[in-house]
Amino acid sequence: MITLASDFGTPYPAVMKGVLRQRTDARLVDVAHDFPRQDVRTAAFWLREVLPYFPPATHLVVIDPGVGTDRDAIVVRAGDHTLVGPDNGVLLPAARRLAGDAGRLEAYLIDEDGLDPVEPTTDQSEPNSRSQHPPQGRSRTFHGRDVFAPAAAAVHDITDLESFVWLEPTTADVDLELPTATLDAERAVGEVLAVDGFGNVITNVPGSALESRERVRANGEPIPVGETFAAVPVGDRLATVGSHGYVELDVNQGRGDEAFDLEPGDRVVLEPVPGDDG
Repeated sequence: MITLASDFGTPYPAVMKGVLRQRTDARLVDVAHDFPRQDVRTAAFWLREVLPYFPPATHLVVIDPGVGTDRDAIVVRAGDHTLVGPDNGVLLPAARRLAGDAGRLEAYLIDEDGLDPVEPTTDQSEPNSRSQHPPQGRSRTFHGRDVFAPAAAAVHDITDLESFVWLEPTTADVDLELPTATLDAERAVGEVLAVDGFGNVITNVPGSALESRERVRANGEPIPVGETFAAVPVGDRLATVGSHGYVELDVNQGRGDEAFDLEPGDRVVLEPVPGDDG
């Protein structure tokens, strides 16, 4: 299996699939192609939460605001999984979780010149079939097609990555650690990690911060705590614990990001409501 994740929208993922189909018959599964554009941290969070639910696979990830620059392209082996993408940190939170507590990460630098070039398929019976197209070469703006897809196709079923002459072991990968919240008896201080498609505001505050609470103050505003969205009337705000285990600030059948005026990176402070038990 090869999974694909990007911020491309459409139609660029289809081109990557075409390259993969030229080179492998692996099963292709889309994770998402609507990650926030050029937002490495948000994509890293979602990949960390999603990819562990897959069986062993190769994960092709292209959130790459540095495409065409001197940023490296890498392959990371994490337990039974392999990740392919830009060396900008987007792979590492997921890779660490996939490797597990006792796992070890192995990173390899891709020598792009060692990859077989990508060419469109053409009707060779037509002698002038490519006469209206510019010469094909590696694009400086679409490494998803020309670098990452060919690399993913090559490594997806290979155990010994060092057998590839175009892969070189490296430790020079760019790291990315998702921020952690600080908690004490009085309050939890964190930040917004992501906003999902429903407008739910996902913080990095552990769900334990809501234990035994009926209400909390979120950035100074008191709101109820509920186990489900339906714990409050439609249109009302609440704090709850999402499927990922973190505190969310939400609206029942509405958008929490608009109601709380929050976006990724914003500070969030959760405090007890004076007079409440808990």
